[in-house]
Amino acid sequence: MDKMWSGRFSKGASSLLDAFNASIMFDRKLYREDIEGSIAHATMLAKQNILTQEELDSIIKGLNQVKDEIESGEFEWKISDEDLHMGIEKRLTALIGDAGKKLHTARSRNDQVAVDFRRYVLRKNKELVIAIKQVMAVLVQTASNHTQTLLPGMTHLQHAQPINFAFHLLAYVSMFKRDIERFESSYERNNFSPLGCAALAGTPHKIDREYTAELLGFNSVSVNCLDTVSDRDFALEILFNISTMMMHISRLSEELVMWSSYEFKFIELSDEYSTGSSIMPQKKNPDVPELLRGKTGRVYGSLMGLLTVMKGLPLAYNKDTQEDKEGVFDAVETAELSLEILKEALATMDIKVDNMHKACKVGHLSATDLADYLVERCGIPFREAHFITGKAVAKSEELKIDLSDIAYEELHKIDERIQSDVIEKLSIVNSMNARTSQGGTSTQGTLEQLAYFKNYLGVK
Repeated sequence: MDKMWSGRFSKGASSLLDAFNASIMFDRKLYREDIEGSIAHATMLAKQNILTQEELDSIIKGLNQVKDEIESGEFEWKISDEDLHMGIEKRLTALIGDAGKKLHTARSRNDQVAVDFRRYVLRKNKELVIAIKQVMAVLVQTASNHTQTLLPGMTHLQHAQPINFAFHLLAYVSMFKRDIERFESSYERNNFSPLGCAALAGTPHKIDREYTAELLGFNSVSVNCLDTVSDRDFALEILFNISTMMMHISRLSEELVMWSSYEFKFIELSDEYSTGSSIMPQKKNPDVPELLRGKTGRVYGSLMGLLTVMKGLPLAYNKDTQEDKEGVFDAVETAELSLEILKEALATMDIKVDNMHKACKVGHLSATDLADYLVERCGIPFREAHFITGKAVAKSEELKIDLSDIAYEELHKIDERIQSDVIEKLSIVNSMNARTSQGGTSTQGTLEQLAYFKNYLGVK
């Protein structure tokens, strides 16, 4: 009977229970946070004269040896140890003797796992922000070259108004900036130390929670221990933040899939980030954006899984929360890989400027400009202008031309108030550049947005 908690039990745990109960095969990912947390805890215990300096030195030396063994692959992870906390403590005690048994003074696995997992999530918050900024930088760089490249702006997936390609890309940059703000907000909201809460109610030992918080880089300590040991809001938040980010990636991926089709042919993905068919030799498949769409659902599943685990748990800690980690680990790894491959796929894609421009000559994209002209130039109420413009579109359809190519004479027949200067208004280039309101698609407005995002990212 080798369990750390076996004193109360007369029989050993069954092998079936060990397999069902253990988390060590996945929570060992937190070994770094666990060892750093233990060093901070031991340092605090020595400061409070609960450990001697000699015991502290021995514990730190032993923990560093355990860390080296883990990183070299020498460490033996055993299911019978249940979790990484027990596994590390057991090995530490084998290395240094009774001093290792004193490490758990004034600490429970409840606050220990809370501090480990919280620090992992906080670290990943920062790392994901860096990765998002790298994707944003690629989008901004690409946009810098296409402030005058026209393509159809769409609503309902129907041609609506002409915009420039840079403006379109910067819409995704805006989304990713909000993602960063969510990660940063979560970091600040959750950067409080659980260590010292023990099982649920604190400890009678004269510990210094603020000191361990400082050693571990937390802003301060949590306020209520009962809440702290069972709180997994920080894990839910990173799952929500990743899910929202992946939703944005999925929307972009959907457009990359469409744009790379022969029906659009706005872009071509690099051979490095495309695949072929096992039967059709001509195929070049956009598997990267398709997988990014698919992995979005996988991340959503992790969020819904943890929300469901947490929804009915009484205070304080319950074993159910052992199910908090695998979904978070998977979502984080999915997000990291997704951002990296998206960055490379965007950086290497070929943009078909001519095809984008040709698409702007389909769908009468400057129709709204005609309606605006009738209101501003002719003083016609907008509803009437809308009706007249509809007749002009119908005439263009009859002539099998785009509204931007219709002759002035045809428009004058529809309504005699229309003057020859209308033709300039119907140019798709002029239509795009007419949208000068703040946040609009004009080249000048897009350049201002580019400057804003470059300043935010600190790039030239």
